[in-house]
Amino acid sequence: MSLGLPVAATVNCADNTGAKNLYIISVKGIKGRLNRLPSACVGDMVMATVKKGKPDLRKKVLPAVIVRQRKPWRRKDGVYMYFEDNAGVIVNPKGEMKGTMTSPKPVQPFSRSNLFTCYRSNDIAFDILFSGFLGSAITGPIGKECADLWPRIASAANAIV
Repeated sequence: MSLGLPVAATVNCADNTGAKNLYIISVKGIKGRLNRLPSACVGDMVMATVKKGKPDLRKKVLPAVIVRQRKPWRRKDGVYMYFEDNAGVIVNPKGEMKGTMTSPKPVQPFSRSNLFTCYRSNDIAFDILFSGFLGSAITGPIGKECADLWPRIASAANAIV
């Protein structure tokens, strides 16, 4: 996968913990190379701080998992995937979300604004449904790579792309 989020990147917080922005401090599992910035991709656990959000979350180092990235990456089936923003969720060291599930949302009507568009290698566009039909602790979709590695995060997501 293409590593799209280096250390010192700021990402949106996609859960309902009260944090708005996460600042990446380090990436778990990266050993390092001289003059190379450690970078993260979808599904990686990072250590982050909250830059905007509730005062009780700020000024602490918290583990987080990256769920979306803007940089395109290629999947095994030839599809190039990317999201419209960079986002992560705050977790505990075991990978369980700090955010809670919310009450179920009513079914939303199907509209063009509820779709994400991805492009295949032969430039044929296909649409993936964006809106969630159940209550979710995560706003927006998450990558399939993240859902495979972190099942607790996948259970709280409203769409897996």
